[in-house]
This record gives sequence, C-alpha cells and structure tokens, in this order.
Amino acid sequence: MSARKLTGSGGFEQRGVTVEARQTRLSLSPESVLIRKNGIEFRSLSPFAQWTEMTVTLQSPVGDGRVHCTGVVVACTGNRHSGYHVSLLFTGLTKQSQARLSLMAGAEVP
Repeated sequence: MSARKLTGSGGFEQRGVTVEARQTRLSLSPESVLIRKNGIEFRSLSPFAQWTEMTVTLQSPVGDGRVHCTGVVVACTGNRHSGYHVSLLFTGLTKQSQARLSLMAGAEVP
C-alpha cells in the first residue's frame, strides 16, 4: 500500500483536509495527514471510537474538484499526552473518487 505525506509541491499545502464526525469538525494540516488509496491516517488531540463514521473533504492537487468521502475509524491508538493516531477506511467510493485518491496517494491509477 502506498502513501504520500502532503508536504511536497502537490497542491495540498494551503488547503489541508477537513474531517467531520457527528459533532466534531477537524481542519487538519497537510503535515498531519497521510492519504492512502483506500483511506487516510491523521493525528488528533482527541480519541475516536472504533467504527465511528466520518465524512472527509480532500482538495485534489490535479483536476478541478474536491473529493468527498465517507469512512469509518478502524484504529485509534495513543494517549492524551502524546495525541492519537487515527486510521480511517473509506467506504462506498465511486470510481472517480478512487482514481483521485490513487493520484493523491501517489499510486498508479488502474
């Protein structure tokens, strides 16, 4: 599985990522997010329960649109002192969203 940190000249530097879960809204810096072909990983000051459903908005570095995804938390490790590492798996992606995520993750589009 490939991943790419969002710190290069890929177009994410000023945009970041927005993550929402019920009554929580996070605006994540590009440095705190790893985009994968089927989800994201990010750092958070707050923990999230496993299977929490979230919506995510990512700005594509290529093309002209945003990618809106829904996913579930599959892992959340850490503690209140050092922060939490959250892994979110996307569900129900369209072929277009999958292609954009593959490009964002630095993978070849099938």
